[in-house]
Amino acid sequence: MRKHLDEPEYARLLAFRVGLRRFLRWSEQQAATVGLTAAQHQLLLAIRGHTDPRGPKVGELAEYLCTRHHSAVQLIDRTEQLGLIQRSREDDEDRRVVRLSLTSAGDQKLADLSTTHLEELHRLAPLIDQLTEPEPTSATP
Repeated sequence: MRKHLDEPEYARLLAFRVGLRRFLRWSEQQAATVGLTAAQHQLLLAIRGHTDPRGPKVGELAEYLCTRHHSAVQLIDRTEQLGLIQRSREDDEDRRVVRLSLTSAGDQKLADLSTTHLEELHRLAPLIDQLTEPEPTSATP
């Protein structure tokens, strides 16, 4: 059953989406200041944030990036040429598997970006909380 939304709920959805788009635009600008595209920044974060200590596989990165395998490979190629990531075939289970890790230069760029991003998210947290809290229901007399 579909809930009927009222005007304040539409306004909150709009405010949330505008805030999200502004954050993403800000994030793109921050990445550009260190010489990265938004996609390269996301790639570095996907590699660093992956929980397997061997590093993520290309297919896992494609999922993180919400893109196709061949598009992820192209992004990986460009980012590797910048000296920010490296490939390895050190997978005990399957030697055909390529895993990725950050170089020290990639790790440093990501650390710099991540610090500013966390600061910005902390600044935005109250706004996000306000936008996602349910509207108080008015008491009926």
